[in-house]
Amino acid sequence: MYEDIKEQAASAMRELLDAACVPAGGLVVVGCSSSEIMGAKIGKGSTPEAAEAVIEGIMPLLKERGLYLAAQCCEHLNRALIIEREAAEKFGYDPVCVIPQPKAGGSFATAAWKHMADPVAVEHVRAHAGLDIGCTMIGMHLREVAVPLRLSVKKVGEAAVNAARTRPKLIGGARAVYPEKV
Repeated sequence: MYEDIKEQAASAMRELLDAACVPAGGLVVVGCSSSEIMGAKIGKGSTPEAAEAVIEGIMPLLKERGLYLAAQCCEHLNRALIIEREAAEKFGYDPVCVIPQPKAGGSFATAAWKHMADPVAVEHVRAHAGLDIGCTMIGMHLREVAVPLRLSVKKVGEAAVNAARTRPKLIGGARAVYPEKV
């Protein structure tokens, strides 16, 4: 079962990264409800093993493309994010003082903390793309113009999957000329 979760998460992330064209050194936000993956209501069935399977599925893909993960915490930590200290410094995000736990931050953020070299929590990010496993509402952590992506992977375990990429704002009106690939 956990091997299936790992592969589903990896497939969803691979598809997102292929479609989103995130630049090297970019930030990808992931929200993940291990409860929803296991078929329970969000926040009511936290399962560290399911969260671990998702991390094991997505982290190698992010690392091989030179991307940073921003792992969204649960509402008990106000949807703070766990990122590498290096990313916080690069993007100018101020760390806050907390270490996620399965019941205060969520199993996914806890697993991410364990897998990162030098993790910190931050309150906000502006990610280039995002993957939402279990309707965790990652939109607040994306850059301003989010473009929904329809992935072929519809679920990880029992959790619904949504994804988005971002693009620069189109400005200038009718006379403006835009690059073909935005």
